[in-house]
Parts: sequence; structure tokens; C-alpha cells
Amino acid sequence: MDKVIEIHDIVKNYQVGSVVVKALRSVSIDINKNEYVAIMGPSGSGKSTLMNLLGCLDTPTSGSYILNGTDVSKMEDDYLAEIRNKEIGFVFQTFNLLPRYTALENVTLPLIYAGVPKVDREKVAIETLEQVGLSDRMTHKPNELSGGQRQRVAIARALVNKPSIILADEPTGNLDSKTSLDIMGLLDAIHKKGNTVILVTHEEDIANHAARIVRLLDGTIHQDYVNQKRILI
Repeated sequence: MDKVIEIHDIVKNYQVGSVVVKALRSVSIDINKNEYVAIMGPSGSGKSTLMNLLGCLDTPTSGSYILNGTDVSKMEDDYLAEIRNKEIGFVFQTFNLLPRYTALENVTLPLIYAGVPKVDREKVAIETLEQVGLSDRMTHKPNELSGGQRQRVAIARALVNKPSIILADEPTGNLDSKTSLDIMGLLDAIHKKGNTVILVTHEEDIANHAARIVRLLDGTIHQDYVNQKRILI
């Protein structure tokens, strides 16, 4: 299968005063195109550090990270920003929508950064909002939307550039149980259409939507296995 992510012997250290914190210790992992992977681990396991590296929000102390055929391990910030916009669609627990912008304007933003011509931007953004079931909420601002609708806008924004990976960090953390199930159903549908989905969560029931679970402990991969308890919606 085609590998979207190839991580080899990744180490990430942080200097905190005179102490070196070893957040990741020689981590290696491959993720194939159209996989659905949940990354789990307790506080201090290295889960958030790995997510930041996968999302090109940070670079490793040592080791290599090949993303869709490109070595991003030593890239400068400007180049990483381009890679992020092109290759990775982020979905965050807190939605991270711009409050003064409508749903349509929020979804259009990545297209502006990607240099998509103005005549095409609105058409693509409208199609993507329709895909997540928000055709009737495009002109609404975030404070006029429910939590679930805001997360749908965030998912549309993540999808709009057709990235290699959807990286969802605790995507249901601020939602009630019914809305959480709706959002997980949407992520499941996105995966079925061919997207690679990486889910970072501490909730077992949310992780069980993934086909593969990677558990971190003390900066290393403790378990990596096919999920036999997978929930299918």
C-alpha cells in the first residue's frame, strides 16, 4: 500500500530550565493511504508531541519524517506552513473558527492561503459545506451555530484543500454524547471516501471508530494493533 507517513527513529527533547525532557524516544511508525488510526496515551505519554510532529507544527530533535514522499524533518517554518496547508486538514477540540467570519468565509480561508483563484474559492467552499450537511448555515457566524455545527464547519475547512491527511485532535471533546456520535459518523464517512484519518483521543469509545490503535507510553509506542472492537456507523 502507498505510505502517506513514514516516521523513523523520531526523538523529541525539550529543554526546561536545566532539565532535558525526553518527550519521544526513538518512535517509528508508518501510516498508509486511507488508514483510520487512533493515537492514544495518558498525560505525559508523548501523544500531543507526536500529534504536533505529524501535523508539521513542530520538528523532531532527530530522526526522519517523510510525509507523502517529502522529508519534512528539517524544514524551516515557512516551508512547514505550506506543507500544512496543502497536506494536512486539522480538526481541533475548540473548533478554532474566526468569530467574525461566516461559515463560508471560515472554510474559504485555506483556499486563499493556497492561492486558489477567487472565482473558484467560493464554489469549492460551498461544495465542501454541502458535503458536511451545512448548506443552510453558510452565512451564519460561529456564535449563531451549535457546537456540532461549528465542528462541521471545522471539518469542512479541514477538507477544502483535499489534504493527504485529516488530523483530528479530541474532535468531540466539547460536544455532548449525541453530537459526538454525529461527528464521528461524519469522520467515518470521510474515511470511507478515501481520506486518511488520524484521530488523537483519550476516550476509548471515540478511538474505537478507528481501524488501528496506536498507544503511547513514556515517549514510546507501547502497542500498535488492528482494532477488533471497531464501531461502524
